Amino acid sequence: MAQKNSNKTIVIKVGTSVLASEQSTLDTDVLKNIADGVDRVKKMGFGVIIVTSGAILVGMRIIGLDKRPEYLPEVQACAATGQAELMRSYDEQFKKLNHLTAQVLLTQDDINNRARYLNARNTLLALLKRGIVPIVNENDTVSTEEIKFGDNDRLSSLVASLIEADKLIIMSNVDGLYRFDRKDKTRKEVIRKIHNVTEDIEMMADDGRSRFGVGGMGTKLEAAKLVTNAGIECVIVNGKRKGVIADVIEGKCIGTLFLARQPKISARKRWIAYSSKTAGKVKVDSGAKDVLINKNRSLLASGVIECSGRFGVGDAVIIIGEDGKEFARGIANYSSSELNKIKGLKTKEIEKALGYKYYDEVIHRDNLVIL
Repeated sequence: MAQKNSNKTIVIKVGTSVLASEQSTLDTDVLKNIADGVDRVKKMGFGVIIVTSGAILVGMRIIGLDKRPEYLPEVQACAATGQAELMRSYDEQFKKLNHLTAQVLLTQDDINNRARYLNARNTLLALLKRGIVPIVNENDTVSTEEIKFGDNDRLSSLVASLIEADKLIIMSNVDGLYRFDRKDKTRKEVIRKIHNVTEDIEMMADDGRSRFGVGGMGTKLEAAKLVTNAGIECVIVNGKRKGVIADVIEGKCIGTLFLARQPKISARKRWIAYSSKTAGKVKVDSGAKDVLINKNRSLLASGVIECSGRFGVGDAVIIIGEDGKEFARGIANYSSSELNKIKGLKTKEIEKALGYKYYDEVIHRDNLVIL
């Protein structure tokens, strides 16, 4: 397995709204600024991964569409048409600065599946080791509603977690997260530093979206929450601002900084908590919740009240308390049908109820993450 690069690594997410010019074409000046910024931080010793949107925008212009299609095959057709041109445009700017780029296309299945997750990680780390700039996008050409990330904000947070990045920079078309007054619908000053993405912070998100993309400030806050919980710092900045990448790395007060929460969790537990797609929910009683949170114990059948969804052995599940709120995730040792038969039972009663027993634990503590 490839080892993590000893140099620090940053992930830069570039939104469609950043890449779009006033004429709704690809803004080559922005691409040049991005390449210049990456060149500067690479000279500081950083490895850089770019997660980019824009393939659909470019494809729309080539095909001759004025607005983003709603029918998924048409979106995929735009992505297929535009992806090659988008990569050519990035490659052209980076070659001027003597940097190689590599295209990496991912789907949600690549993250859900543990083996494919590790393969993606190893490929990205191998590219970074050689000084190559990976340019990542969702594989819109083959993604369906069941496996698509939904927006590249989430994809960038998963990539940052995947390679244990030191920082995620989300480039948007605004200066950061504003204090938003919902009464008069106006934005106030930019919030410069956030320690924790609370419900109050999430309520400040303006739900406005660009006409080409699918994300908004809400998805950016979700991405920030994911990476900061994984121990990675995040910054939302205006990607149209010249020199913004280097300014962030040099510590200048721009955008909105989301501080990383500590301590960092292991790579496997990050995958369980933030990367794997959950297949169901398990509700536990207050006693089980207490020992899971405060005593680092495994989840036993006796503490399970009910489960929902259809999941198998090895699937990731959400763990909720009696109040219905999620507080943990884990990998199930028993399927949903099996768990419905043994919920509330003592460990010694499992074999009698099922006719067999895989494990004493429903979810082992090594495969359980408190959120």
